[in-house]
Amino acid sequence: MAAKAASDGVASIVAALNTMQSNVQGKEKEVAHQYLETFQKSPQAWTSTCSILQDSSTSVEARLFAATTLKGKITYDLHQLSQEALPQLRDQVIQLLQLYVSGPRPIRTQLCVCIASMAVQMLTWKDVLSTVGSAVGASNEGGDAMLDFLRILPEEVTEGRKVNLSEEELIDRTKELLEDNASQVLSLLVSYAQSSATAATNPRLYECLASWLREIQVLDVVNSPLLDKTIAAIDDPRSFDAAVDCLCTIYKDTRDVDESKAIITALFPKIMAMTPKIASAADDNDLMKGITRLFAEAGEAWVVLIARMPAQFRPLVEAILACCKVDQDREAIAITFNFWFELKQYITLDKYVEARATLADLYSELVDVMIKHLEFPTPEDGDEADLFDGDREQEDKFREFRHTMGDVLKDCCEAIGAPECLRKTFALIQGWGQKYGAQATETKVPYWQQLEAPLFALRAMGGMVSSEESTVLPQVIPLLTTVPDHEKLKFQAIMALARYTEWTAQNPEVLEAQLNYVISGFNNKSPEVVQAAALAMRFLGTDCAKLLGDHVEKLQQFYDSVLDKLKATSQEEITEGVAAVVAVQPTAKIYSSLKLFCDPVMNRIVSHAEQAKDDEGEKVVADYLGLITTFIQYVQPYVSPDQENPAVKYCRELLPVLADISKHFTKSIPILERVCKCWRNMVISYRTGMAPLLPELATAIAEGYAASKQGCFLWATDAVIREFSQGAEFVDQRTSDSVFDFFSQQATVFFRILSDLDTVELPDMIEDFFRLASDAIRYYPIKTLTSDLAEPMVKASLSALALQSMEPILAALHFLRDMLDFGYDTPPISSLNGRPHSPPEVQNSVKRILATTGLEMVQRIMTGMMFSFPEDVYPDASAILLALFNLIPQGAAQWVANTLQLLPAGTLKPAEANKLMQGISQKLQQNEARKVRMLLQDFTNSYRRRNVAPREGLGRLEATRFRYQG
Repeated sequence: MAAKAASDGVASIVAALNTMQSNVQGKEKEVAHQYLETFQKSPQAWTSTCSILQDSSTSVEARLFAATTLKGKITYDLHQLSQEALPQLRDQVIQLLQLYVSGPRPIRTQLCVCIASMAVQMLTWKDVLSTVGSAVGASNEGGDAMLDFLRILPEEVTEGRKVNLSEEELIDRTKELLEDNASQVLSLLVSYAQSSATAATNPRLYECLASWLREIQVLDVVNSPLLDKTIAAIDDPRSFDAAVDCLCTIYKDTRDVDESKAIITALFPKIMAMTPKIASAADDNDLMKGITRLFAEAGEAWVVLIARMPAQFRPLVEAILACCKVDQDREAIAITFNFWFELKQYITLDKYVEARATLADLYSELVDVMIKHLEFPTPEDGDEADLFDGDREQEDKFREFRHTMGDVLKDCCEAIGAPECLRKTFALIQGWGQKYGAQATETKVPYWQQLEAPLFALRAMGGMVSSEESTVLPQVIPLLTTVPDHEKLKFQAIMALARYTEWTAQNPEVLEAQLNYVISGFNNKSPEVVQAAALAMRFLGTDCAKLLGDHVEKLQQFYDSVLDKLKATSQEEITEGVAAVVAVQPTAKIYSSLKLFCDPVMNRIVSHAEQAKDDEGEKVVADYLGLITTFIQYVQPYVSPDQENPAVKYCRELLPVLADISKHFTKSIPILERVCKCWRNMVISYRTGMAPLLPELATAIAEGYAASKQGCFLWATDAVIREFSQGAEFVDQRTSDSVFDFFSQQATVFFRILSDLDTVELPDMIEDFFRLASDAIRYYPIKTLTSDLAEPMVKASLSALALQSMEPILAALHFLRDMLDFGYDTPPISSLNGRPHSPPEVQNSVKRILATTGLEMVQRIMTGMMFSFPEDVYPDASAILLALFNLIPQGAAQWVANTLQLLPAGTLKPAEANKLMQGISQKLQQNEARKVRMLLQDFTNSYRRRNVAPREGLGRLEATRFRYQG
């Protein structure tokens, strides 16, 4: 009967696997997936997986799934077996490895992982290497299997935190398996490499060596035949990639150059002897990338030696530069970028000035190489409209790559000075003009790629050029305003001008020509050029605001004429530019200037609001509302507290209009968010200057929240809390009390909404509320924590922890941490109006709240960490547990014990629960609450990995069938 049940179980598994790989949709596949996921964690999986693996008639995919499942069982579920059963399991897995010694390799690899994981956990197994070596034999297939196992063993030991061993046990086992076996493994690898020509080019040999370099001394490898074998393996396509990886791993171990002088002395000439391979690799992308890695990663490892001894190591830098030159397809050059950055970091230090001088010509040449690589391709058929033959992915990759090359040009500016790099770009721009400028027409610009590349380079280097530069920029900036009206050229010219607006601010004589050139870009048929022009106007406005201050009316006419033609992002950018100009107006002109610019925008808002009938119409209203906020963010005139702020005077006119809009569009999230953002920024920009408008503003926010139930109104409320809190400068007690009442009103509405709707429908509002509640605790700790609101807020935060979205969970956790902080005598947050201690009534209130919510809090936190929380919130969640153990240690320990009793049957052995509780008790007796936090983190991580986190293997089944080769 037992045998039949096992057979039926295997059949069910195979059927579910077939369903996963079939074309069935929906429920059937979901049921199969759930069945297999449950199976992977069940005790029955031990026998079923072995049965599937022993049956050669089962599909390769099913056997791979079984091997992967067995690996997960050994890693996480050995607690399901008795200690007496472990040797039998080990022997059974070794027998399976013998069965698959010839492949398929993915299954063999999983079985090697199984054995390696058992080796880590079976502390009594002392002859690991000899046992596995004897089992797989000395055949070619056996050698591959042994190499796979040896490669995997250090990786599994390093991942030892996955398994259920103590720190001391893991340290001892690491020494036994790795350190004590290092010399034996080196001897095995040397013997294998020397056994035949085929063995010497086996990529698994070098993969294994790279893995063991964590334990084997690099000097021992360098002094052994393995170094020459590795270098020779580079000439064989079969072992090329693995040999390159191995050598690069050796480099990494020589980064401490003072301790590795002997190794580097031996390696350097051997590496430089491979320089001729650079030229021969030019036509092979993969070969080029590998050769470039050999030199670039050597340079990264020995960069400090290059800085110390530039003459001796200059050939290595030249080799890396040569790789950049011959890489025609731009596939390998990116590998060198980190080297150029690292070297620049050293040679720009005063102590390495000799290296800077010695290598300056190479960085100068690198500028030429980079600019050449920046050129767009020239289409063979002359079709300028499609430079990449319809390959959008290649085009996007090239555009992204150009910006990375721009970073290298910045490194060059630091290495040899920005003026030298500017001179190179200027010479290229000037040279193009002399050669082809006269031939350029409105419809055709010859060899435009040769002009566009230095324009891009000039733009990329903008951040490195001083606004005091006086040798090159006075020549090159006027040239930019003469660049032909070719789409890509004009785009780069305008973008370049945008990068040098700080320099323009100090050289006003060139402003008018630039302004005219940029304005002409708004009439270009290319959307990209128009967007560039809007961005340039932003920087011209922000950096040259004082120079443009006398042209407000003309600027407004231009702004009004182009605004409706622009995309939303460009509207925002040009608005930032003109708002910066308004911001520098004399205080007496601020109100009139705001009206001049903002009234036409408000007219647009009102007009479009009357016509908006759909999402698109509402989006237009929202975009224009965003422009009003931009003016409020930028225009912040300074006035004394006893004077009316002219910007606030204009806000008084805006408030009723915005309030009406929020009442009308109670379902439009984009509009409501923009209105609330505008209100929030009024408070942030003008702070207590908004006090006269505070009653009207608070009413508008409260009514908007009650009507719309949108969290953005809580976000606006938060700004009021921050700026008008108790003890804030220029805020009287009456105003402060009114603001807290305002918060209480908003909190009451929130609780009412929460009682009417499910929390899963309100993730954004919950996030906004608990960010607001955290600030209420910070700025009104006594009022908030001793009020009737405190306990309902805590209970609501615990409900929020059941959500799946990270942001509301994080906000709720932060709220709880802030609340618990005030249970201490000295809270880490908030000054409590300058008092360093938390009043007794506040501390007592926190502990009273915990008396009724502590058990649920621990349950929510621990089960969240074990079952549902995103990993990013673990630190905050465990910090709450730490605070509970600090505040109520015995109560917290009992709450943890109660939580453990609620876990599903069979997922936690009593001995494991007892071990955790004993550990907590011990740490509390030793007054080490922080170590309790670590115990709980380790426990919840382990539980989640074993019982909740999906195991490997299922993902493959939903993909297309693989074809495995041994």
